[in-house]
Amino acid sequence: MSDRESTAAARLSLLKLRLSMIGVWALVTALATLILVAVLTALGIPFFGLYGILVFVVFFHVFQWLIGPYIINAVYRVREVGREEYPWLHEVVERLSRKSGMNKPPKLMIAEIDIPNAFAYGSPLTGNMVAVTRGLLRNLDQEEVEAVVGHEIGHLKHRDVIVMMMISIIPAIIYYIGYTLYISGWFGGGTSRERGNGGAIALLLGLGLMVLSFIFNLFVFYMSRLREYYADAHSSRVASSGARNLQRALVRIMVASGRISRMIRERYEQFKAFFISDPEVEIKAYRGDIDKLIEEVKSQKPSIFEEIFSTHPHPSKRLRFLDQFI
Repeated sequence: MSDRESTAAARLSLLKLRLSMIGVWALVTALATLILVAVLTALGIPFFGLYGILVFVVFFHVFQWLIGPYIINAVYRVREVGREEYPWLHEVVERLSRKSGMNKPPKLMIAEIDIPNAFAYGSPLTGNMVAVTRGLLRNLDQEEVEAVVGHEIGHLKHRDVIVMMMISIIPAIIYYIGYTLYISGWFGGGTSRERGNGGAIALLLGLGLMVLSFIFNLFVFYMSRLREYYADAHSSRVASSGARNLQRALVRIMVASGRISRMIRERYEQFKAFFISDPEVEIKAYRGDIDKLIEEVKSQKPSIFEEIFSTHPHPSKRLRFLDQFI
């Protein structure tokens, strides 16, 4: 394939990716609206009765977004990195931020944990931050770290923290409405006969909505995987040999994760959606050529159940996606 054909294929892939994200957002919003309107209409509940739940769910998510960076810093023992400590890494963050069109580079942070990983986060209270772990710096070459940083800056450029917060609000709203109906079905007022008829309907609708919220969460996971692909593509464009170095970085992260006990990795799994790679995904006891291992991982064929509940694409699909940008 010529360079021109390769560039055209990469652009087409990105267009499909963007259309998929827009389609998921539109589908989730439209279906959720239709379901809630149908339920409220069937039960004769006025729409202003929904406002209390909306306010509560939105407030909870926004509050979580605002204070989340402080919690992450405490859990992962994160601190800001001085320029004198890692001057080359500061230069990488600043250069990739400029190439990404960002007005201000994010703060460079380091998490004092052995798990090799990185994450991007922030809120209006803290500003944007990119964190790399001590384990990442210990196990990756500088060019591979650059590709990882390019991925994380892509998340900030695309405002993925806000995007994922907004779409995750939808299943949360459905769940709390379902939970409210479920409780009212058990403990609603009226005569015993009224409770038997209306209460049973409310209880069943509540259970149905709670199940639907679980299904809607699968769409949230799917959106998260699409955003990971999008950030990978961003790294391939702004980092030096970004696609190839990111492939190597992802595989080295899995190899290094395989050397860490599962008990240690499980301590940090509550925020693993922020990581560039799921720390539970590992490659054990490999010391051969990294490029050969990349080809071995790409040849894997994951089942749908390996990915459907994951916030990250399966490594084989992710590495094959990056092939388009090499």
